[in-house]
Amino acid sequence: MNKSIIITNNPLVKNRLEEKVFLEYYNVDYLKLLEIVRDKIHLGYKLLTHPLSGSVKPNETPYKTVIVSENSTLDTESLMIIENSIVTTKKLLDIKNTPPWNEEILKDFQVIDLSLIERVLYKL
Repeated sequence: MNKSIIITNNPLVKNRLEEKVFLEYYNVDYLKLLEIVRDKIHLGYKLLTHPLSGSVKPNETPYKTVIVSENSTLDTESLMIIENSIVTTKKLLDIKNTPPWNEEILKDFQVIDLSLIERVLYKL
């Protein structure tokens, strides 16, 4: 089985899952996280989760978690998905930046992101 990696900017995901799975945490915004995922795909990784999954838009939440796995070649489908996700995120951010949420709302967004990834993680 290929090694899966969780790539996240969500501190709650990091705290809850870092002892259980291989995880890379980055203290970056949503868009930069997608760019990091794109770089992984160029290195031969494949998307296991969609970068725009969930009902919260990229300009509403600062947090995102994506799962990738090692792949022997460049996965063009993953590359197209991540590139389109980056374009979509940039369009949404051009319309309206992510609000400066208070800590309580940020915690809620962290929980939403964690719950989305946990549902998928245990099915892999």
